[in-house]
Amino acid sequence: MKVGLAFFRFPDNLQGNNMPASPRILAFAGSLRAGAYSKKLAGAAAAHARAAGAEVTVIDLRDFPLPIFDEDLEAKEGLHPNARKLKDLFIASDGFIVCTPEYNSSYPGVLKNAIDWLSRPAKNPDGTPEAPFACFKGKFVVLFASSPGALGGIRVLPELRRLLANIMCTVLPDQLALGKANEAFDDAGKLKDPKTDAMVKDIATRLVTMCRKMNA
Repeated sequence: MKVGLAFFRFPDNLQGNNMPASPRILAFAGSLRAGAYSKKLAGAAAAHARAAGAEVTVIDLRDFPLPIFDEDLEAKEGLHPNARKLKDLFIASDGFIVCTPEYNSSYPGVLKNAIDWLSRPAKNPDGTPEAPFACFKGKFVVLFASSPGALGGIRVLPELRRLLANIMCTVLPDQLALGKANEAFDDAGKLKDPKTDAMVKDIATRLVTMCRKMNA
């Protein structure tokens, strides 16, 4: 049995026709594995966000390796260069598509470690102090989970939602947990089930809509 679970929806009347074009969306998965289902799901959501008119950048955390966050290392060497690169991408974005596997009922360490580095205060290019949570504050986020299990990683979503809300992201209530994810994609990485794909499209489109409203 394949399970796709979507919860809570913003009213359709929040979607309008006279919106600023091309909000900037950053999409990524909380997994390093090359064939991760969460990466495929991020790709599917990103494609729908592009179709809705967003400029979407898909990144792989594997391309931004970071040491385990350590304040002694930070004090000695400053913000890690890859954390700086990631932070610049986050700051330049209006919203995030976050797809994660479920590890022991929670989110992966690589995702938490990246967030820990990104949450650290830094300096603006002009040398002035960066505002707290500069790359998270006011950003709209939609969450997806994936798992070979029937529940689709549903237990990780409230954990990740709480974390992101605490660092001042605006996490939309729309979400989806994809069960039997090992069977959900074709050889091209597309979702096989039209109903599940429609749910992903709906959530991605709502994110684009909210980011447009933020920029209006």
